[in-house]
Amino acid sequence: MEKTAIIYSFNTVKTAQAAKLIIESFADENIDMVNAEDITGEKFLQYKNLILGVPTWFDGELPNYWDEFLPELEELDLKGRRIAIFGPGDQRNYPENFVDGIGILGRFLEERGAELVGFTPASEYNFEKSAALRGKKFMGLPLDFENQASRNKERITRWVKQLKKELY
Repeated sequence: MEKTAIIYSFNTVKTAQAAKLIIESFADENIDMVNAEDITGEKFLQYKNLILGVPTWFDGELPNYWDEFLPELEELDLKGRRIAIFGPGDQRNYPENFVDGIGILGRFLEERGAELVGFTPASEYNFEKSAALRGKKFMGLPLDFENQASRNKERITRWVKQLKKELY
């Protein structure tokens, strides 16, 4: 079985909390934890299966560490890579750009040949707009720690079951 990397900032509270739950839900799988703040193109290309933790900052922006890594990814061919994205967001206080980071990074990766997996229904959320929407699904897993924290564990468990089918 191909190794999988889960890449997120080790310095983020909510994204790191979600990443730990995702790793626990994978149980027996061999998943490497990689700090997004230290990622390189060479390290990124070592994996065929990647799970990326991407919070949305401010009014719909990528965090600095992802934004600064994009130029390095720009020249890479990501064909053959299966990538799932998760990210925290706040649908009540930021309803017009709920989890935009997932969509920004997802589209960027698709343009370079990556295959996105782990799409989730938007019907469980209450928001106005999101760059992460494709049709009636998000391009990954939104987690709202502010308004729906009690649903995070169940959503992660369900998402990981889906990923096991889509990644392997």
